[in-house]
Order: sequence, then structure tokens, then C-alpha cells
Amino acid sequence: MALYDRKYISQDASKASENFGQSRTSSNMAIFVKQTYQLFAASLLAASVGAYIGLGFAATISSMYFVFVILEFAVLFGLFAAKKKAGLNLILLFAFTFLSGLTLAPLLTSILGMNGGGGIIANAFMLTTVAFGSLSVFAMNTKRDFSAMGKMLFITLIVVVVASLINIFLHSPMMQLVIASISSILFSAFILYDTQNILKGRYETPIEGAIALYLDFLNLFISLLQILGIFGSDNR
Repeated sequence: MALYDRKYISQDASKASENFGQSRTSSNMAIFVKQTYQLFAASLLAASVGAYIGLGFAATISSMYFVFVILEFAVLFGLFAAKKKAGLNLILLFAFTFLSGLTLAPLLTSILGMNGGGGIIANAFMLTTVAFGSLSVFAMNTKRDFSAMGKMLFITLIVVVVASLINIFLHSPMMQLVIASISSILFSAFILYDTQNILKGRYETPIEGAIALYLDFLNLFISLLQILGIFGSDNR
């Protein structure tokens, strides 16, 4: 599965003390944000390496897909349990993002098998990067508060996850297109939400902010890749 449980975000945001962010100086906050985005960029690199390596073992990964998904969840939960343990938290962060890249390999392989598949992947990545950058800048500069959308986003995410599970058995391209379209909107909203939560100091560590942004980017990329892939398949 491409989607991940984001409940920890709504829990952390609701439980975090408002005074936590206010107590940080501007200088400390700038360092915190810088570290968060550095870890986010490094996470994308680790995932890219995982995806590249995974292309050579896509058939094996596909046959053991749910094993990899379970392993990802285990590492993700371990990451949040060890988020304050220097060294171990970085190892788990990059282990998770590397694994998520491996798990993405079967989808990438199927897209590459289509006419113009390489272009579809490149376009999906470019659109994701542009959307992520634009939404992040907007969230940083707007006066509108998106940090209160947590419950609505989480409920929508649950609906999308359930629909995705159902479609595993239905194999409906039309339903997948609808799910991917809703997911692209959902994770665009999550980018706004998570960016403002980072700026408001609602994460205790840069690790938490980085993984939130990474999941937003990854799931938006997968959603756009599926949309473009479905249309590309129809045009073959």
C-alpha cells in the first residue's frame, strides 16, 4: 500500500503544547526548520536509491509486497519510538525511506513497461516537485491557518485507505482513478497542514517533521503517477 497511517500527526498536533513553539527563539526555530528540510531531502535521496535498486528485483518485491508493507510499518513505528535517540533515529529514518523506495519499484516497473513510461514517471515527479514547492511557499507566507484541518484530513485519509483496500479485490481502473484523484488533493492539503505545523513548532524533533513531509511528497507522487499511468494506458 502506498498510503500510511497519519494518525500520529493528528495526535501529536493535538497533544503538543502551544507554548512549545512559542518558547523557541526565532534563531532556534530557523535551525529546526532547516534541519527538518535537510532530513526531508536526504529521505528523498534514500528512497530514490531504494527505488533504483528495487527495479532489479521488482518481481520478487511484488510477490512479497505485503511483507514489505508490514516491514515498513514496523520500521516507521520504531522510528517514532526512537525519535529522540540520536543516531538510531537517523538509521530508522533512512531504513524506512529506503524500504518505501523498494516497495515503489513494482509500480515504477509497470509504468516503465508502457509506451512513454519514462516520460510519465518524469512528469509525475516534476508535477509533484512543483506542487510541493508551491504549496510549501504558500503555507509559509499565507495568514490562513491550515493547522486546524487535522481531523478532516484524517477522516478523509481513512476513507481513501478503505477504498484502496476494496479496490485491491475489484481491480477497477475507474475506481483507482477516483481514489488517486482524491489522494492527490488530500496530500496537497497535507503539505499545507504539515508545513504550518512545522513552522508553529508542533513537532518535538526535526525527524517528525521530515517524515511527515516525506509521506506527503511520496503519496502525492504515487497519486499523480497512477493518474498519468491510467491515462497513458488508455492511450496505448
